[in-house]
Amino acid sequence: MEKLFGTDGVRGMANMGNMTAEQALEIGRAVAYVCKEYHKDHGTRPRIVIGKDTRLSGYMLENALTAGVCSMGVDVLLLGPLPTPGVAFITKDMRADAGIVISASHNPYHDNGIKIFSRTGYKLPDAEEEEMEKLIAERALRDVRSTEDDIGKAKRIDDAIGRYIVFCKNTFPDNLTLDGLKVVLDCANGASYKVAPTIFSELGASVEAIHVSPNGMNINDHCGSQYTGDLKAKVLSVGADVGLAFDGDADRLILVDETGTELSGDQIIAICAAHLKQKGRLRNNKVVGTVMSNIGFLAAMKELEIDVALTPVGDRYVLERMIRDDAMLGGEASGHIIFHNYHSTGDGIIAALQLLGIMRETGKPVSELAKVMKVFPQTLINFDVTEKPPLDDFPELRDAVKKAEAELGGKGRILIRYSGTQPMCRVMVEGPTEESTARIAEELVAVVRKCIR
Repeated sequence: MEKLFGTDGVRGMANMGNMTAEQALEIGRAVAYVCKEYHKDHGTRPRIVIGKDTRLSGYMLENALTAGVCSMGVDVLLLGPLPTPGVAFITKDMRADAGIVISASHNPYHDNGIKIFSRTGYKLPDAEEEEMEKLIAERALRDVRSTEDDIGKAKRIDDAIGRYIVFCKNTFPDNLTLDGLKVVLDCANGASYKVAPTIFSELGASVEAIHVSPNGMNINDHCGSQYTGDLKAKVLSVGADVGLAFDGDADRLILVDETGTELSGDQIIAICAAHLKQKGRLRNNKVVGTVMSNIGFLAAMKELEIDVALTPVGDRYVLERMIRDDAMLGGEASGHIIFHNYHSTGDGIIAALQLLGIMRETGKPVSELAKVMKVFPQTLINFDVTEKPPLDDFPELRDAVKKAEAELGGKGRILIRYSGTQPMCRVMVEGPTEESTARIAEELVAVVRKCIR
C-alpha cells in the first residue's frame, strides 16, 4: 500500500500526485467515515472543522474536502485562513470531531498539504492515519454515501479569528502588558496576517507588520521564518525591541533581537527553559528537543542542570515524548515550539508571547537573554532528490562520515537525513569553526549525491 501520510500529513505540489481535488475529496470522505464510526453509538451528527493558509490552491482543496465530508453525511465548519494551531484550538473549543488544515507550512506557494487534528486538538496518531490510507487505497468508500436529508451541510464560522485571538492573549501573564515595546512582525503573507498584528497590538505593543498582503502566491516568498533579511532590516530601521517571524501557517517562530541578530528555535527554548527553571515552574525539570538540536543547546541545559530528551525530527515526535515524560516545554531548532501547558501543538504566536513575557518580567533585552546559550557553528545543506534509498546502504557514505567524525574529534557531530515532508536530503554538520563545518558539509553532500544519483 502506498504511503500517503508523511511526518506532517499529506504534502506535495498542488493539483499533482496526492494534492489533487480528487484525492482531497477521498481524504475528506475517509476522515468523515472515521468520525462517523465514533458517532454510531452516540446518536449524534458529527462535525469537522476545515481551516487553511493563504495559498491559491487552498480554495480548490477546501471545496473538494468539503464535498467529500458532506457526501458522507458529516457537517463542515469553515474557518477560512487561520494559523494551524488556531484550527487545532477551534476544533477542541467547538467540540468538533476533527480539524483539517490545508497548508504546506513553510513550503512555497505551489505546494500544499492536508493535516488532521483529532477532537482533542492533537494530531492524529499513526494508527488512524494508516486506517484512512487503507480506506483510500482500497477504494472502500466508493459505494458508501449519504442521501436525502442525511447529506452533510457546510457553514462559515465568522468568529473563529476572534476566538483564537482571545485564546492566545490568555496565555500572556495577566499582570503584564506590552506597553512601550516596539515589535516588528513578519507574517510571511500567510495565515497569521490578520491575527498576529491584532494580538500584539491589543496587548499594548507598538506593532510594525510586514508581509501581511497575501495574494495566494507570495506566501513564504523570501519572507517569514526561513528568510529573515527583511525582518532584520526593519528591526534596525525602526529601532524595534524585537522582531518575530512566523512561517506560512504560523506554527513556527524565529526571533530577531534588537541588534538584528537572528535567534533559532533552540535559543528561544533555552531562554524560556532557563527562566522557567529559575522561577520553579519548569515541570519535571525537563525539556524535549530533537536530534537536530544544536550542541550549544545541550551544553546550556547541562549547565543549568535541566534534563533533555531528544527525539527524531518532527514536532509530532517531540509532543509524543513531552506527553510521555509530562514535560511542558519542547520543540525544534526550526522554530516549532510547544508550550504544552497552553496548547496541544506548536504555536508561533504563543511562543512569542511567552518570550515577550520574559522580557517584560526581567527587564532584559533579547540580546541579553540569549547569552544563556552559545550557538555552535552549524552548516545545514538541503538539496533535492528524486528518490530516497536508505542511506545506510552505501558503504562509501559510511566511510566518509566516519572520516569526518574523526576529524571533528568529539567536538562536533554529523546528521544526514531525508526530509519527511519534501523530496529533499539534509546534511547537517556542527563543529568548532564555521570553516570546518562548511567544508565537511560540502564534502559529504558530494558523496551523498554520488551515492543516490
